[in-house]
Amino acid sequence: MIIFPAIDLKDGKCVRLYQGKMSSSEVVGEDAVKTALGFKNSGAEYLHMVDLDGAVKGSLQNIDVVLSVIKEVNIPVELGGGIRDLETIDTLIEKGISRVILGTAALNNPEMVKEAVKKHGEKIAVGIDAKDGLVAVDGWLNVSKVNYIDFAKEMEKIGIKTIIFTDISKDGTLQGPNLEQLSKIQNSVSCNIIASGGIKDINDLKAINEMGIYGAITGKAIYSGNIDLKEAIELCK
Repeated sequence: MIIFPAIDLKDGKCVRLYQGKMSSSEVVGEDAVKTALGFKNSGAEYLHMVDLDGAVKGSLQNIDVVLSVIKEVNIPVELGGGIRDLETIDTLIEKGISRVILGTAALNNPEMVKEAVKKHGEKIAVGIDAKDGLVAVDGWLNVSKVNYIDFAKEMEKIGIKTIIFTDISKDGTLQGPNLEQLSKIQNSVSCNIIASGGIKDINDLKAINEMGIYGAITGKAIYSGNIDLKEAIELCK
C-alpha cells in the first residue's frame, strides 16, 4: 500500500481542516516545499496535494506553490481542488503533475472526464467525498443526491482507474477512517482505491492495508505526531 502524505493549501500555506470546514483551518506549515522535502526524506514516494481555495472558487489558486514543490522535491504529485476543465488538466500534466484529481467536475461533467481519460489515461483520478453516503461537491459546501457507490461505478465505466474516497465526517478528526464504507467501495469497483479521512494512527493504516486497499492519505496524524511517516511507509510496503 502506498502512503500519500497530504499537503492541503490555503493562502499558499499548508493547513489542516476539521470535517472539511474552511473556518476550521489550522496552519501546519508555512512552507510547502520544506514540508514536502521532509516527507520525501522520510521515504514518501508520492505526495497528495489539494488546493482548498481552488476547490471553493472553482479554479486553481495555489498553482505556483504546487509547481515549486514539483520542481524542488522531484517526486510524483497528485493534485485536486478547483480543476474543472480539460485545458487546465492538459496544462497541469504538461507542467509535471503525475495525477490530476477531479471531484466536482466529475459529478457535473462526466463527458469531460471521459475526454480527459481518453487523452491522459491513468493520470486522471476521481475524488469521491461523501457525506452520509452522498457525494459532496464545491469544496464540500454542497451535497448532491448521488450515492457514492453508484458514482464510483459510473466513473469505473468511463475508464477511471483510481478513486480517492473520503468520508467527510471523519476528515481531520483523528477518529479513525470509515472502514465500512471503504470496504463497500473496494468491493464494488475494480478501481484502485485510495483511503482518505480520519486516519489516526498506525493501527488504522494496518487495518486499511489488510483490506487490500491501494493507498492511504494521511495528513493530520503526521502533523500531530500520531504517525511516524517513515515507520508507516516501511510497515505498508
